[in-house]
Amino acid sequence: MVAIVPAGADLTALAEAAASCRGCDLWQDTTGTVFGEGDPASPMVLVGEQPGDQEDRRGRPFVGPAGRVLDRALAGVGVPRERVWITNTVKHFKHRTDERTGRRLHVTPDPADVGACRPWVAAELNVIRPLVVVTLGATAAKALLPPSYRVTRDRGKVLEGPPGSGAVIVGTIHPSAILRGPQEEQEQALAGLVADLRVAVEEVRRRRSG
Repeated sequence: MVAIVPAGADLTALAEAAASCRGCDLWQDTTGTVFGEGDPASPMVLVGEQPGDQEDRRGRPFVGPAGRVLDRALAGVGVPRERVWITNTVKHFKHRTDERTGRRLHVTPDPADVGACRPWVAAELNVIRPLVVVTLGATAAKALLPPSYRVTRDRGKVLEGPPGSGAVIVGTIHPSAILRGPQEEQEQALAGLVADLRVAVEEVRRRRSG
């Protein structure tokens, strides 16, 4: 199956088209597509992995616990979330249902899922034309960076972006990784995320002034 991305579409038209995408099977067991949101004129785009349970139910990216961590990190660099564009590599919530509790539990997207959604992310970036793209976590990094990239080794570095995009990429951890860590280490992990975002913000300023 192939995603049908309308040529020359703006973000509104892309979101409408993505809502009916059948490029993979993930749409069959979710509430709907979760497209990006924020400031389409932003010089910085944040790309995460996929929507979670709350994002799927509400139809918006990063509005659950990980989103609150991301909001704190953005506040730490003086950038309100409404001033950036926030999206995900995969637009549907991949999950399994816990038979005992009925809860929908996150399942990491596989390469086929990422490949099916890659045209939507590429279309978003093509419309916005950001100066800097921040990848949040390994799945987003795998979609936009070479296979040799490793989050733990290469986070916080300014790297070459997709050919022809005019953007550079700064990779970092996904905010959910902070929540999965020991509570006594979460503030330190958050500080690391803030430091990586600060690299991205400074790169925006450098490129604008250059």
